[in-house]
Amino acid sequence: MQFADRLNNVETSAIRELFKLLGKPGIISFAGGFPDSAMFDVEGLREASQRALQEEPGGALQYGATEGYEPLRTQLAAFERSKGVTDMEPQNLIVTTGSQQALDLLGKTMISPGDKVIVEGPTFLATIQCFRLYGADIESAPIDADGVQVDKLEQMIRQHKPKFVYLIPTFGNPSGALLSLERRRKILELAVKYQVLVVEDDPYGDLYFGEPPPPSMLALSKDVPGSREWLAHCGSMSKVLSPGLRVGWLVAQPELLAKATMCKQFSDAHTSTFAQATAAQYLKSGRMPATLDNVRKKYAERAHAMAQALRRELGDAIAFTEPKGGLFFWARLTGKGGKVKDAGEFAKRAIEQGVAFVPGAPFFAKDADLSTLRLSFATADVNRILEGVGRLRAAL
Repeated sequence: MQFADRLNNVETSAIRELFKLLGKPGIISFAGGFPDSAMFDVEGLREASQRALQEEPGGALQYGATEGYEPLRTQLAAFERSKGVTDMEPQNLIVTTGSQQALDLLGKTMISPGDKVIVEGPTFLATIQCFRLYGADIESAPIDADGVQVDKLEQMIRQHKPKFVYLIPTFGNPSGALLSLERRRKILELAVKYQVLVVEDDPYGDLYFGEPPPPSMLALSKDVPGSREWLAHCGSMSKVLSPGLRVGWLVAQPELLAKATMCKQFSDAHTSTFAQATAAQYLKSGRMPATLDNVRKKYAERAHAMAQALRRELGDAIAFTEPKGGLFFWARLTGKGGKVKDAGEFAKRAIEQGVAFVPGAPFFAKDADLSTLRLSFATADVNRILEGVGRLRAAL
């Protein structure tokens, strides 16, 4: 068969390929980016789905508006207002089939073959694949523990004149980094100064472990004149409620939302109305704060246990910054003491010892750091984390 030329720019996800190796009995996985299914509010979702069918069965089961089920748009607008986006209204967002679709719609509406796009290095692997599928030439801006380095980002914006800049400012995947308040404001100022769209992907912002993170750039945009016109914000219920609902949303200026809605009509007509009605009823029920409190407490405990275990078991052979939220550790093998420094080789040894993680190289659009790796603590309890890190020591 003669497939589309655009497929030459992408390849199968390295993470999905890794999952094929995880069928070994007893393996402990730090590889996936999934939330823990044991923490899903099953009873709350059951009640929400029943109310959706009882109160408006036609709306829940019939075709719906491409922009989204209006009661859910209303609830999502309220959800954003609760996080400081004081001027958010339902018409400011569209509902998407997960935030992944929001990114795909941005690719469809914004990228022409050869366009420059700046992402963080490292960044979400599926984003790299998605943007390359539409022909983007992707550049990577360096990050540190406080997120993207804004001075370097500004230099790259001047040099490459990108179609847009894609960032995960709050507990990024895979970096776990938290963009500082000062840098968030500066990036909004850069968006206005250079008339460049900034895409803020925010699936992890509610998963903080202690003090809340700085406000989203969407919330801060009211304080930077003109910045809302150059900002798109992607949100998701997947990490805080359920990935199976496939409910996300896109906030953007009206012209971009209209184009994204048109492209969504061509792909799926609308996100599942039943899923949307269920999510709307759940948000309306008021159960979300307690659900978030529970997952924050559990993930914080697991993250702290992993940090202590990594320091104790691997010592100076590994370097990392303990995350303040999200689902991930981003680490670098130092090679000290003659230990392995290549994360790909380390991953093979780890599988042999019965533990899995994701090497960091696939998360870089360019100039991959082969010593890096991503560890997720979300789906293993503390005892499994301790056992798994012990196996990492044996592999090292």
